[in-house]
Amino acid sequence: MQSFAGYTLFLDRDGVLNQRIVDDYVLKPEQFVVIDGVFEALKVFSSIFECIVVVTNQQGIGKGLMTEDDLYAIHTMFLNKVSECGGRIDKIYFCPDLASACSFNRKPNIGMALQAKKDFANIRFNRSLMVGDSLSDMKFGKHAGMTTVLVGNDYDVPRKYPHLVDYCYSTLHEFAKSIVNL
Repeated sequence: MQSFAGYTLFLDRDGVLNQRIVDDYVLKPEQFVVIDGVFEALKVFSSIFECIVVVTNQQGIGKGLMTEDDLYAIHTMFLNKVSECGGRIDKIYFCPDLASACSFNRKPNIGMALQAKKDFANIRFNRSLMVGDSLSDMKFGKHAGMTTVLVGNDYDVPRKYPHLVDYCYSTLHEFAKSIVNL
């Protein structure tokens, strides 16, 4: 197993931890469907990484489709299940702003990374990995100086932007298994 002592793992949410709803938003806990293998992966990561945080754009709030309380209900349900399964997530950061607002906190900008660094003083971006399923996630990671891991089946991103993607895996679970087997 590779040593990631002192490393931070940044995770996107939709498409990495839970199933993305195409052209819609997860608005309530029952719509939050965890992807197979995520709980096992988080258990592995919890024994390897010093800090694990989620960074997620949630413009459904900005559009008035849900409230921050709705989002907290979804995240609380998920975090409780993660804990029950032997894993951990240290904190979830979200940006409720609309894409059109060009917010510094909305990925691909690095505002949420800087918030995490403020909360967890040991975070070093050059000792951090960003795992996501989109070009925006890869840009976020690279803008902050992180190693990037693309999960999912969007093969256009590494083909068109090879300088933004360091590693590719089909799922978060596959990435976790690769770390244990290194």
